[in-house]
Amino acid sequence: MSNRTHRRDFLRVAAGAAAAAGASPAAPRRPNIVFIVADDLGYTDLGCYGQDKIRTPHIDRLAAEGMRFTDAYAGCTVCAPSRSVLMTGQHMGRTPIRSNGAGPLLASETTVAEVLRKAGYATGGFGKWGLGEEPGLSGVPGKKGFDRFFGYLNQAHAHFYYPEFLYDNERKYPLPGNTGGKRTTYSHDVIAEKALEFIRDNRRRPFFCYLPFTIPHWELLVPEDSLAEYRGKFPEQRFERGHYAPTDTPHAAYAAMITRMDRDVGRIMALLKELDLDNDTLVFFTSDNGPALPIVGDDFFRSKGNFRGHKGNFYEGGIRVPMIARWPGCIAAGKVSRHVWSFQDVMPTAAELAGVEAPRGIDGISVAPELLGRAQRKHEYLYWELPRMSGWKYRRETPPQALRVGRWKVVRPEPEAPLELYDLETDISEQRNLAAKRPEVLAKMAALLKTARTEPRPPVPFDDQWRSGRP
Repeated sequence: MSNRTHRRDFLRVAAGAAAAAGASPAAPRRPNIVFIVADDLGYTDLGCYGQDKIRTPHIDRLAAEGMRFTDAYAGCTVCAPSRSVLMTGQHMGRTPIRSNGAGPLLASETTVAEVLRKAGYATGGFGKWGLGEEPGLSGVPGKKGFDRFFGYLNQAHAHFYYPEFLYDNERKYPLPGNTGGKRTTYSHDVIAEKALEFIRDNRRRPFFCYLPFTIPHWELLVPEDSLAEYRGKFPEQRFERGHYAPTDTPHAAYAAMITRMDRDVGRIMALLKELDLDNDTLVFFTSDNGPALPIVGDDFFRSKGNFRGHKGNFYEGGIRVPMIARWPGCIAAGKVSRHVWSFQDVMPTAAELAGVEAPRGIDGISVAPELLGRAQRKHEYLYWELPRMSGWKYRRETPPQALRVGRWKVVRPEPEAPLELYDLETDISEQRNLAAKRPEVLAKMAALLKTARTEPRPPVPFDDQWRSGRP
């Protein structure tokens, strides 16, 4: 009996039994989980979220065949802490890594991959890790629950698409075509191939395939076979920033990078269908934070939609992200959900669907009920912060913060700055600061801010990592 036939029979029996009991049908067997995270992709960079200049047919299909969330949030507004929230199930007031460059995950800190591996899942990560950079130390993927990892360990290394090497687990994987400044092997392509290989190799057991793609993070480079689709279609100006490769076609490159990533999402979906795993696999697609191009005043694609802000701050444009979930036969097709959730909810969701307990003391709440059409528990609040660092220490100051409770959101835009209050139901663009007009709401939000966070653990300097992180 094929997987598809088994799933169909299971659903029919479960639905009949549930209907007789007046309840919703139970979820079928433990799903494979594919979790795709774009890097710096804006809320409206996808067709299914309103983009009209960039072609994303395969991701749009995910939304058409699954559930599209309007009020989903990244773990943070920059890379490493956002991924720390995703991996640990703890929001920014408690997650171990609260800033870029704040050291690795430690052996005592549990990840979603560790939870799923204990549940019998094969676990693979492909793309940008950023939570432990040195082979042999505690924070590398192989020590945090991943059977296989391929890609970048160091997040700064991941800013470049033609590196001389990537990592295959903890071994350097040479890319000879890129030596001496040559641009032959596009890193994203190799990473996508390794992910497809992992799915093929583990098709006979439940698997967790984590795909933190590097697209569309700067640098703005893409092979000519993708660039050609958009070359000459948009107004352009030369883009030069830091150590990144300059480009005369930044808009065409940005669009082409996203479409190339979309192509590989399509390849993943085609492979799942070919292996008869389509109906047995829950696929998520999201972004790690808001878009980066508006940082330099370029919002040609309206990547943040009607939101204020961008990557690096806590207005909606910096933290609200696209979120799509597709699981045929279990998630209703074409559904749009306004449920408010964030990256800390990924761990308990995966644990529930895998049939195991999530670690105690995490901040996340499983969204499996929302996915499956059941009554969903809501967060009391969502919280974010971004402590600043000096050397290997966090600064002793009140960091930039944000907190959302229902329609209300407070933002502290800079360290020690006064709080701003916004009503997201009537002011999605966060233009009308109501702090002076609604002092009673501000006081309640300020009280929550005081209890939402603990002091972050001190970052672990590299010398101490080498002393303590070795097996």
